[in-house]
Amino acid sequence: MDNEKRKILIVDDDAFLLDMYAIKFSQNNFEVHTATSGLQSIEKLKGGLIPDVILMDLIMPEMDGFEMLEKINTEKLIPNSIKVVLSNKSQQSDINRATELGASGYIVKASSTPIEVVEQVVNILNKKI
Repeated sequence: MDNEKRKILIVDDDAFLLDMYAIKFSQNNFEVHTATSGLQSIEKLKGGLIPDVILMDLIMPEMDGFEMLEKINTEKLIPNSIKVVLSNKSQQSDINRATELGASGYIVKASSTPIEVVEQVVNILNKKI
């Protein structure tokens, strides 16, 4: 990875997990932005934030991850950003739906340590460059 920090927007309604992932990504040369809901993330994107990657949970109040992906696509908010789902939902139908909505990766929280999540996101980013 080069010295330029990559921007990541992490979206999760669990404050503990959000902080933990924010720390792990910042320790790995990422400029970290966070949102605690799909609505808050959409507001940040509309406000001009253009992350290299957006890492999002699916189960959130107000607007879930699927609705967030649909809104991002409909409004063409971040067409060049990589979208990665980080969820405990591990059904194949959820994975398929996320992929259909433009997710480049799908990470199951329960089976990945925080550092493994960082490694998987970096691998997805490197494949897209």
